[in-house]
Amino acid sequence: MTEAPASYAKIGGAPARLPPLGSTGFLARLHKRYFASPLMSVVTVVLAAITVWALTGLFRWAIWDAVWYAPEGAACRDAAGACWAVIAEKYRVMLFGAFPYAEQWRGGVIIALWLVWGVLTATNLFAVSLRLLGWLVVFIATIALLQGGIFGMPHVGTDLWGGLPLTFLIFGGTVAGGLPLAILLALGRRSQLPAIRFLSVATIECVRGIPLLVVLFFAALILPLFLPDQLNVDKLVRAEIGMIIFFAAYAAEVVRGGLQALPDGQEEAAKALGLRYWQRMRKIVLPQALAISIPALFNDIIRAFKNTTFFSILGLFDVLGATKAALQDPNWVRYGLEGYLFVFLLYFLICSGMSLYGRSLEQANARRGRKVER
Repeated sequence: MTEAPASYAKIGGAPARLPPLGSTGFLARLHKRYFASPLMSVVTVVLAAITVWALTGLFRWAIWDAVWYAPEGAACRDAAGACWAVIAEKYRVMLFGAFPYAEQWRGGVIIALWLVWGVLTATNLFAVSLRLLGWLVVFIATIALLQGGIFGMPHVGTDLWGGLPLTFLIFGGTVAGGLPLAILLALGRRSQLPAIRFLSVATIECVRGIPLLVVLFFAALILPLFLPDQLNVDKLVRAEIGMIIFFAAYAAEVVRGGLQALPDGQEEAAKALGLRYWQRMRKIVLPQALAISIPALFNDIIRAFKNTTFFSILGLFDVLGATKAALQDPNWVRYGLEGYLFVFLLYFLICSGMSLYGRSLEQANARRGRKVER
């Protein structure tokens, strides 16, 4: 009897074909994914060539032929690449808006506070209560630094607030005020009391059926016409209240979805233990519902950060509105692409960071759930 070739092995008494050399590992996966057929091979090569050509052109425009310093934009006019000098020239206006030049250090401190505490919050080094207390301190410090009038800092009116500090302030106020209101609206929509349920449903559906611009215009421009002078407040505060209500209406439906996803046995077991309504909500129902709602809630939170750009329509220049104003300079108006790319990078980094933090919370909740099941 002849021996089986080396490429064969006996399994159960019968020779079996061994995988050929090189059929496993990275190269095999690469071949299977991109070169499994002649058509796939052609498409892969064409797309690779286009990608190399595009990246080469982007590198030449953004790096190789770019101008990084050009007083008054003179060197940029004849340049073949990007004019990043516009950022070096206008970054103060982009980041701080019309805030007084001599006091822009206050805006720098605000940006540092938000970014540093945001990173520390994402690392989960502190308890939840301490993290929330830290955000409260950051929020109060932001208002104090922007407004001034204390510790020798001159007072600055809200009409001069702008740039990234104003964006952070609007975003923080929207989430801090909107999330508790969203929880109340979600609970009210599931209430057994008809009046509370009707008011909750009417608020959610009416606000969700109106564009954000209409809400902001009503809060900032129309509402003062119906209020006496004693109840009239600053335009920024009115617009912020509109943002809070708009965010709460959308987030309420997310929270309600998390509440409905809970098994009925959770609340029934809490009732059997003799817990009252708010005790059941605070200790058992809401923690689980919010954990379920984290992915969708972070979608609304990130959207709230991007919605701060609508404030520029009301004359309150966030970082995007401040950038648009900065690029009105005749010497730099033609380099708007570079300025808006700078803003895009800011929004991309901040929103990506929030997205990664939300994903880490989701994964942590999933791990805790698997431990409980075991």
